[in-house]
Amino acid sequence: MSLIDQPRDVRDEDALDLGAVNAFLRANGVDVRGAPELKQYRGGASNLTYLLRYEGRDLILRRPPAGRKAKSAHDMVREAKIMATLAPVYPFVPKIVAVCEGDDVLGAPFYVMERLEGVILRQDIPSALGLDEGGVRALCTRVIDTLAALHAIDVRDESLSWIGKGEGYVTRQVVGWSERWRAALTDDVDPIEDVLAWLEANKPACETRICLIHNDFRFDNIVLDPDDPLRVIGVLDWEMATLGDPLMDLGGSLAYWVEASDDPVFQMMRRQPTNAPGMLTRTEVIGAYAAKTGVEIGSFAFYEIFGLFRLAGIIQQIWWRFRAGQTTNPAFATFGTASNYLGSRCRRLIEESR
Repeated sequence: MSLIDQPRDVRDEDALDLGAVNAFLRANGVDVRGAPELKQYRGGASNLTYLLRYEGRDLILRRPPAGRKAKSAHDMVREAKIMATLAPVYPFVPKIVAVCEGDDVLGAPFYVMERLEGVILRQDIPSALGLDEGGVRALCTRVIDTLAALHAIDVRDESLSWIGKGEGYVTRQVVGWSERWRAALTDDVDPIEDVLAWLEANKPACETRICLIHNDFRFDNIVLDPDDPLRVIGVLDWEMATLGDPLMDLGGSLAYWVEASDDPVFQMMRRQPTNAPGMLTRTEVIGAYAAKTGVEIGSFAFYEIFGLFRLAGIIQQIWWRFRAGQTTNPAFATFGTASNYLGSRCRRLIEESR
C-alpha cells in the first residue's frame, strides 16, 4: 500500500470541464502535455480539491463547492494570493501555478498549484511508517513547532499587512461566527444561545499578540516527507489564514484534537490520529506550544471553547447545504448530530471552567 496520499474518482456532482481547464492553463503559460487524468481528494469537507495528472507533471486544482456560501468563505483568489505571499518567508507553502479570478472557466474562481507528494495523516497512523510511541511524540512536537514557526513570522513586513485587520480579531471572530451560526441554523439543531452569550461575556479584552495565523492547522493539512515521516514538507489549506491572535489558532487546532480518553461520541468524530499512543494530550500541546514560543498561557478555556464553537459553525453551514439539497455527499449525513454534540461539549467545558 502506498503511503502517499491518494485521490479517488470524482463524484458526479463535483465534475470539472477538463477541456476548459486545459485551455486555461495553456493560455496562462503553464507547461502541460496531453489530456490529464482527473481525480478528487476526499479529505476536506469544504472546498473541492482535485489532482490533474498530466504526462510528467501532477498539479492540484482547488475550487469552492456549489450552493450557498458564507460571504467571506471559499475565496480561492485570496487563498492563492496568501500562499504566493508567504512562499518566500515560510518554506512549507506549495507553489501557485495559475489563478482564475472569474467564473467563466468553471463557474467559480479557482487556482492551480504544484503537487507536494507526501504523506498526509488521516484517521490513523499507517503502521508502515514504523513510528513507535517515541516517534509519534516526536512527530507531534514537530507539527507544533511548524505552527509556532508560522506565528513567528514578522508581520510588520508591508507585504503581509493586507492579509488581515489584526487588532480586534477576537471580537470580530465572536461576532462573525455567532452571525454565521444563526444564519445556518436548522430546526433539528440546538441554537446554544447560552454558549454564544458566554463567549461574548468572556472574550479577552485584547489579543495576546498579533501574528499570522493559519486558522485550520491540523494533521490532515500537513504533508510529511515519505522518506522521513518526522519531517514536515508542506502545510495546505490557507483559505482562512489571516492576522490575528495565535491562541485562537491553537484553540482552533485543538477542536479537532480527540484524545484516547475522550467520550465515545467525540471518538466517532475523530479525523486525525491524535489518540495514538505517544500523542500529546491537549494540555500537553498547550504546554509544548508555550515552551516553544515563550508565551505565557494562563487559562485556555475561552480559546478551547471558541474553537469548538467555530468548528460547530463550520459543520452547521455544511449541514444547512446538505439539508437544502445543495450537496449530496453522504459524508455530511451526520453533520447535524455533530453540530449538536459540539454545542453540548461547549456547555460542558463552560461548566468545568467556572
